[in-house]
Amino acid sequence: MKQDLYDHIVGYIVENQNTFYRLAYSYVRDREDALDVVQSAVCKALEHYGRIRNKEAVRTWFYRILVNESLQLMKARNRFSLTGQEQEEGSYEEKGFEMQDDLYDEISRLDGETQTIIKLRYFEELPLKEIAQIMEMNLNTVKAKLYRGLKQLKVNIQEVGE
Repeated sequence: MKQDLYDHIVGYIVENQNTFYRLAYSYVRDREDALDVVQSAVCKALEHYGRIRNKEAVRTWFYRILVNESLQLMKARNRFSLTGQEQEEGSYEEKGFEMQDDLYDEISRLDGETQTIIKLRYFEELPLKEIAQIMEMNLNTVKAKLYRGLKQLKVNIQEVGE
């Protein structure tokens, strides 16, 4: 049974690796960091696969790991840049994974939970019920944050357009 679960998780990860990379890239906006996030999430998933009880929950479980790893890297990066030791490097844009910079910038101005909900809903096309499981929130809270975030996004974009 454990080997079947392990094989199922490995198959799921291999099948969806580009999707995971795209989600990580939407957070960290750097090719190498996104690859590191995905690798770290895969390692954690394979280390702790025995904790999952239901094969059908693999998708939600892995997205939660991936989002948490992305957020941890961003926190570490912010901590590092506050010390002033960060070296300035040229900007790198990943071909095929670009987002409209204005839209992405406006999404990044929203609070962290709202950003995650919007990215999972519209970039990854996950249902709200799964997003609630990934975020470990009540479904109605997810809906409220989503619609409040979209409303704020609309206001912010209209302000930029004026």
